[in-house]
Amino acid sequence: MSRRTEDIKALLKPVIEGMGYEFWGLEYLQGRGAVLRIFIDSDNGIDVDDCADVSHQVSGVLDVEDPIPGEYNLEVSSPGMDRPLFEREQWSRYIGEKAQVRLLAAINGKRRFTAEIVAVEDEHLVLSVDGEPLEVPFTQVDRANLVATFD
Repeated sequence: MSRRTEDIKALLKPVIEGMGYEFWGLEYLQGRGAVLRIFIDSDNGIDVDDCADVSHQVSGVLDVEDPIPGEYNLEVSSPGMDRPLFEREQWSRYIGEKAQVRLLAAINGKRRFTAEIVAVEDEHLVLSVDGEPLEVPFTQVDRANLVATFD
């Protein structure tokens, strides 16, 4: 996670949690048409009114603190069924589930793959890719999303 993203998270997480929501994570996509995407969750689920309330509150904080230079679009949403995984604790919640993983650099010739989450250890994940164990340092995970299942 970039320093700017960490700073934005530190700024917004207490605000969102103070509103009674779980701060799930955020993505800041830079460039033309920059986007700040914030994911929130709740035991009761998330609806459009929740997103609007958080968006309104967060917009005020971002306007005052101004952590992002230039223009950007703010999006607030639920993480959904194919939720992105940002933190170790989130990975731990989904041990036994499958995730689509993209790494910063290939490990054992693999950079993008679907894997079962086997364990979460201090500095790395233990995944099962095609039945073979693969240890992945957290620092090498570029992006990961759960694979939605319909039982």
